[in-house]
Amino acid sequence: MSITRPHGFRASGVTAGLKSSGRDIALIVNDGPSHSAAAVFTSNRVAAAPVLWSAQAVSDGRADAVVLNSGGANACTGPDGFVDAHHTAEHVGEALGLSAQDVLVCSTGLIGERLRMDLLLPGVDEAAASLADDEAAGAAAAEAIRTTDSVSKTSEASGPGFTVGGIAKGAGMLAPGMATMLAVITTDAEVAPDALDTMLREAVRVSFDRADSDGCMSTNDTVVALASGAHPEAGTHDEEELRAALTEVCRDLAAQLIADAEGAAHEIAITTVGAATEEEAEAAGRAVARSNLFKTAIFGGDPNWGRILAAVGTTDVEFDPTTIDVAVNGVWICRAGGIGDDRSGVDLSERRVEVTVDLKSGDAEATILTNDLTHDYVHENSAYST
Repeated sequence: MSITRPHGFRASGVTAGLKSSGRDIALIVNDGPSHSAAAVFTSNRVAAAPVLWSAQAVSDGRADAVVLNSGGANACTGPDGFVDAHHTAEHVGEALGLSAQDVLVCSTGLIGERLRMDLLLPGVDEAAASLADDEAAGAAAAEAIRTTDSVSKTSEASGPGFTVGGIAKGAGMLAPGMATMLAVITTDAEVAPDALDTMLREAVRVSFDRADSDGCMSTNDTVVALASGAHPEAGTHDEEELRAALTEVCRDLAAQLIADAEGAAHEIAITTVGAATEEEAEAAGRAVARSNLFKTAIFGGDPNWGRILAAVGTTDVEFDPTTIDVAVNGVWICRAGGIGDDRSGVDLSERRVEVTVDLKSGDAEATILTNDLTHDYVHENSAYST
């Protein structure tokens, strides 16, 4: 599975020395014939320089290339950091014969330090020289954007007239406005920029925006979608099928991010049903996902449903505390806001945990993905910059 599986794309991943080990620069190029692009960025008001550059560059609905680096976020670096992002785009443009305005820039790593441009720019040259359209090239790009990720993340879906491929990175600071996360989605469908933008935003809303590892929002979140129109049957696809495939890839990548969350022992899906609206279902589930008491209980193997109810009770969503039900891994341990089935029947020995909250207020539902809070998470993030 690779971003180079769709026709019309080349990629590479190389080692420039920006981080202590491994590949750290990825380059993805859309060879067309179409160059439609869309992107969704962090909603954090402290946005990194590459976010500011890329939001400006993609505003016309076109992008020919995306360059991504790990080993430095280029965030909170002031005007000089923006110049570095601009210079990076210019360097890619010069190497590939493209306009800098059609090059998107993404960075991830430690906040508050300038990038080593003396390492990054030669790395861009190497990445440009290494571009290929095979699966190994896509895998190298996925590897190059890793930071604290233990594995690279890739996904793929296809249908008549199109293929969709995707890569992502992220293992912590996972919260809406997406995650400390970079993702690139490619498709060889023929799709107009406005339509691609609509599809991407809806896909992100029900996928990356519902991955909430630790309630911390990054400065660098970026999800880019590129469409080449290079499929042999381009233009024949069904729009709803393409939309579904794009959403499937985003959901799969979001689930992989949560599965690889820093130090996590459990990956948890919190599904709120019976809500008055989808927004209220999301709000209730997110409150549970952000409860450190709930997350530590799951880490300790304790199906403490009282902590779930307490979290939902902090919201203003519509529900009656005397009718709400809660299940953990299929056991309804809370019924009508009180004691339900025997909690000893809940098995938390497996990594996957399913929580269901029934608000009994409507027919809307939403699922939030999160993870438990572990000793390893605290250790990794306490020592991140050292």
